[in-house]
Amino acid sequence: QVQLVESGGGLVQAGGSLRLSCAASGRSLPSGRWMGWFRQAPGKEQEFVAAISSSASSTRYADSVKGRFTISRDNAKNTMYLQMNSLKPEDTAVYYCAAGSLIAATKGAYTYWGQGTQVTVSS
Repeated sequence: QVQLVESGGGLVQAGGSLRLSCAASGRSLPSGRWMGWFRQAPGKEQEFVAAISSSASSTRYADSVKGRFTISRDNAKNTMYLQMNSLKPEDTAVYYCAAGSLIAATKGAYTYWGQGTQVTVSS
């Protein structure tokens, strides 16, 4: 099993920044698997935010966060990050990290999920 623990959420004003972390522990993920971030706002479906390949050579972003969010990973530390800049109130959601997928942006393809961390952006 792989355990994922998110951290770094909180309350920030519009225009501010936050960095989320996702620490992985347990068994190693097979090579060639993506890690990603998804989010779910109140009353809405969970949506894809960003994903990064196992080697960190490829990334994918939702159109809504392109140019504002940056995904990265440090395989030596088994940790993935999401740097979020220029935050907007519509970015308010619970953010989940996920791992183990062969497909970047499809939530059903991910095997492992964290518990989520709340991000609230005030206007």
